[in-house]
Amino acid sequence: MLLLIVGGLSVLFCRTDLFKFFVSRQSMASFLDSLGSWGFLGFISLQALQVVVAPIPGEVTGLLGGYLYGPLVGIVLSTVGLTVGSFTAFALSRALGRPFAEKFVPRPAINRFDYLLKHRGLFLVFLLFLIPGIPKDYLCYILGLGQITTTEFLFVGTIGRFFGTILLSLGGNFLRLEQYSRFSILVAAALLAILAAMLCKDKLERLFALLHAKAMHAKAIQAKAMQAKAPQVHGANK
Repeated sequence: MLLLIVGGLSVLFCRTDLFKFFVSRQSMASFLDSLGSWGFLGFISLQALQVVVAPIPGEVTGLLGGYLYGPLVGIVLSTVGLTVGSFTAFALSRALGRPFAEKFVPRPAINRFDYLLKHRGLFLVFLLFLIPGIPKDYLCYILGLGQITTTEFLFVGTIGRFFGTILLSLGGNFLRLEQYSRFSILVAAALLAILAAMLCKDKLERLFALLHAKAMHAKAIQAKAMQAKAPQVHGANK
């Protein structure tokens, strides 16, 4: 039932005026303005929804946050919405499996990223979340199929998206202030951030490995505890 609902929403957004609404900054701005004091919640909901319904371009909502609320508030609201939406897509993919994810993500892309995750691809995933323009919504569904834990996903996804969120919020604010020349500075900043991430590659991979090891250790302890209880239950039944 959930698969039919989400799939139906995707078709609805792509084939009706709802998709045009999401790619129009003016339409969304008017809608949020009409919500009054509920505008913040409305914007967070839009950010979350554009992740779950992957065809919706997140760049428009990211720019809108900075355009309407300024850089600081725009970053906070976007981060909350993106985190909620990313976790929802990740959890749905993990719970419903590959057939569900393939409704949103091309099969070759799933195969490619699944292979990378199994072969120390977490740092690359971090970079893909970091770089603006990469289809991060697809990554959320793909990662739900891989070996990454929920903790790792939330860490990589939130931190990796954060730079893009800053970039888009600042860009929206520059649009509001008509400071168009500053877009070139943002591009330069993005390149510097990627270079810095590459220089910290080993440290980041060790951190990801530590998070994964802790999660696996907790699972191992839980499994041993269950195995220890099994003979006791069997003996009691006798």
